[in-house]
Amino acid sequence: METVDLPVTKIKQATTPPLKKLRFKAFLTKQGRVFLSKTHENESSIEELRNRGYGKLMNQKLFLKPYEALFLLTKNVIELVNEKSAKEVNFQKLLHVCERLDPNIWMKFLIYRDLRSRGYVVREGFGLGIDFRVYEKGMYKKGTAKYLILGIQEGKPISIEELTQILRNVQSLKKKLILAVLSRRGEVVYYSLSRLTLTKI
Repeated sequence: METVDLPVTKIKQATTPPLKKLRFKAFLTKQGRVFLSKTHENESSIEELRNRGYGKLMNQKLFLKPYEALFLLTKNVIELVNEKSAKEVNFQKLLHVCERLDPNIWMKFLIYRDLRSRGYVVREGFGLGIDFRVYEKGMYKKGTAKYLILGIQEGKPISIEELTQILRNVQSLKKKLILAVLSRRGEVVYYSLSRLTLTKI
């Protein structure tokens, strides 16, 4: 297993509005889901978000994953309110709601934020123990994900059996498995895992 330096992707001059210039009103449901309503007025901006790898469109609503909503909230791209009461929901309140649904959301958010800051498009993993699919800039919707990311928190071990099964699943897809290890200080270190050999004794 070796440390991997995921490079910062080169970002060409944007022909679309910078992310910070996009602004939406988002809603938090009773079930803890976050969505943006697609209207005639914001249709092009919603599509811009989708093209950048955010959310899933269903019934004229763009639903965001918890880590996406947290990230966009920190970037002031969304103004989040409670769907029922219309009261503002800040980052801490949203994080509290998300933690009830997913105890690992803080780890996922920090890894997601780090990958996005490096210029990658980050999408949800497709099961098999994978947290994220990562696309290099310009490759989203044009090809398959280059990396499959498994998030691990320092001090919270993962069993050899589980890791072995995940590695086999990833290799069966002819993909590269990257372990994103979150330190207690909140720093993310990436490791490439290509082979795991167990010797019976």
